[in-house]
Amino acid sequence: MIIHKLQRLQKSGKLFSGHTSINYGRDCVIRQGHQRKTPGRPGFLHLLLLQLLLILLPVLPVFAQTVLHWQEDLLGEPYESAEIGLPDDYEGAVVMTLIRSLAGESPAGQAALYVHGFGDYFFQRELGLRFNEQGYDFYAVDLRKYGRSHRSHQRLANVRDLGEYYEELDRSLAYIRSQGADWIVLIGHSTGGLTTSLYAHDRGEEGQFDALLLNSPFYDFNAGFLTRRVMLPFAAWRGGSNPDTEVEGSGLPSNYSRSIHRDLDGEWEFSREWKPDHTPINYGWIRAIRQGHKRVAGGLEIPVPVLVMLSDHSNLETEWGEHFFRGDAILNVDQIRSGAEKIESPDRRIEVIKDGMHDLILSPEPVREEAYRVMGRWLESVRPGGRE
Repeated sequence: MIIHKLQRLQKSGKLFSGHTSINYGRDCVIRQGHQRKTPGRPGFLHLLLLQLLLILLPVLPVFAQTVLHWQEDLLGEPYESAEIGLPDDYEGAVVMTLIRSLAGESPAGQAALYVHGFGDYFFQRELGLRFNEQGYDFYAVDLRKYGRSHRSHQRLANVRDLGEYYEELDRSLAYIRSQGADWIVLIGHSTGGLTTSLYAHDRGEEGQFDALLLNSPFYDFNAGFLTRRVMLPFAAWRGGSNPDTEVEGSGLPSNYSRSIHRDLDGEWEFSREWKPDHTPINYGWIRAIRQGHKRVAGGLEIPVPVLVMLSDHSNLETEWGEHFFRGDAILNVDQIRSGAEKIESPDRRIEVIKDGMHDLILSPEPVREEAYRVMGRWLESVRPGGRE
């Protein structure tokens, strides 16, 4: 990551400009035309070392690469996955899992990183293959305590601050860069869309990725006025002192799973253990999500092109019927649009998919084909060398 920042400064010509400083610690700051020396450490030596580093920049990424042990993924060829250990947290040992499907034997130069939603994991095999067909190396991450990364001592999907996931995104993006990707699109679905939006606001200037694609991002709770104004604030407050207490009766509507799983009435294969009909939540999770929602409501500044995709209507019915195959049965699309319109970006676009389900790429044909068409057209318009 540091190497990438130095490369960006070098290319911009700011590395030795009068406004640039390089901090080597508390005792030494080097600026052009001004040196503060540490006793026994002459300033010219630091400049010499910096110049040597710049000479070595083209080859340093090779040595900085993370060594991952890839194995065939449960999705089968061409998918592979690698487990990555993370520092322990409040529940103990933590891991993340990076999944990939490469476009060819040599690096494609362009890549995508997909981040799943709540009570979810990466199983959308078709999505990665579509990106491969367009010349992208495709990656996805199962975040800590989800899917491939969930461990028996952990509460599924447990989180106290969405910033906890930044480490997974940092590591994933750094690895993808090290593999030769010059241009990366970060993709987030639902809660993954909320997390990646916050990450883009907080980290977007650092150059880890180049565009943000959001599939039905979770920008507010789909609930009534009283729940959002009274009950959720109380639950979030309680989450500060009792984060692990479970919220009674929590979880996603089971009819959504029924509408997408192949063994029920849908067409997709996935683990109902990793993506259950109901995923219980605790007060700490509500606190983390609500803090994220407040930031979205205040407006996010994202310095890369952004595409927000959503359905044209929400499905608020509770009884099963064919209407569950049309519309967003999880979120309020008006809330998604409201949050999207508050994003400041050099290129922000909002695209509505008629009859799209919550996960637009799981919609029946021809709806999901339209979603892929919109995604592809946008990528071509924002990627260097693409077609408008």
